[in-house]
Amino acid sequence: MFRILAFASFFLVSFWVGAQPGQTYLQFPGGPGPGQGKHIVLVAGDDEYRSEESMPMLAKILSSRHGFKTTVLFPIDPSTGDVVPNYQNNIPGLEQLQTADLLILLVRFRELPDAQASYLEEYLLAGKPIIGLRTSTHGFAYQKNKGSKYAKWDWMSKVPGWEQGFGKRIFGETWVNHHGIHGKEGTRALLDGVKQNANHPVLRGVKDIWGPSDVYGIKNLPKEAEVLFYGQSTAGMNDQAPLIWEKSVMPIAWTKAYQLEGGKPGTAFASTMGASLDFQSADLRRLVLNASFWLLGMGDAVTAELNVDYIGTYSPTAFGFDTFRKGIRVADFN
Repeated sequence: MFRILAFASFFLVSFWVGAQPGQTYLQFPGGPGPGQGKHIVLVAGDDEYRSEESMPMLAKILSSRHGFKTTVLFPIDPSTGDVVPNYQNNIPGLEQLQTADLLILLVRFRELPDAQASYLEEYLLAGKPIIGLRTSTHGFAYQKNKGSKYAKWDWMSKVPGWEQGFGKRIFGETWVNHHGIHGKEGTRALLDGVKQNANHPVLRGVKDIWGPSDVYGIKNLPKEAEVLFYGQSTAGMNDQAPLIWEKSVMPIAWTKAYQLEGGKPGTAFASTMGASLDFQSADLRRLVLNASFWLLGMGDAVTAELNVDYIGTYSPTAFGFDTFRKGIRVADFN
């Protein structure tokens, strides 16, 4: 009886202990499960695809269902303390990366203070694994402080070795275009398209992914990037919409090695999917969890039945600029 109560207590703590009033990040303790003893940091920081909703959802699954300690960071307007996705210049808590084993990133056009960006640089110099979702290919844009040592991260950078910025250097691509018609076409994963990767642990149990966000154009992935599967535009914004075969297919999930000057080699996983609405697809959630396990050297623990069910409910907001919920504090995402 005591053991049952203890497990129930852990579950409640892992679900409810996230942020207190005034805190700037969520944290869910790890516990029993394959991820026990490992720390995953998830960074929300885009102004269109509601990462402030999807990252806490993924963090809860990783913590409560699989034992990882998880921390979620948000863009915070320092004048109010609110979560404001279009506030480009502040993601407090990045020092949490000092103890992180994995980083999951969904950011767009951020320009962080050097003191914050330095923690991300330190993480990458250590060669630790990273997942980049959707707009992370164009995660940084330096307009105010072009003298920053991190201005080379700008998605239009021309600095030698950092051409096209952070996204290109780490994930292999920057912003190209909307290959699909934004707001009118969705994305269907073509999971049978790359036969040599059919048995990759990241794809284990992944059978069906559709999302309402459109296909991104991908033009210049480097030869060392390994495409796991491609995606095709759908003629409509529901999962029954037919494929538009007149359009070319595009890579939508791949892996890539990275290494910064003076740093250790590391591995990245990237996907151009990742809007909060996309994560209503159980197999997209599965893809990200599988990638997390694999990047942490836990590929053998990935099974086709890995539990990706929500903790509580998940009711994502439609993507769009300025569609985020106003007056929200970090504690509201517990």
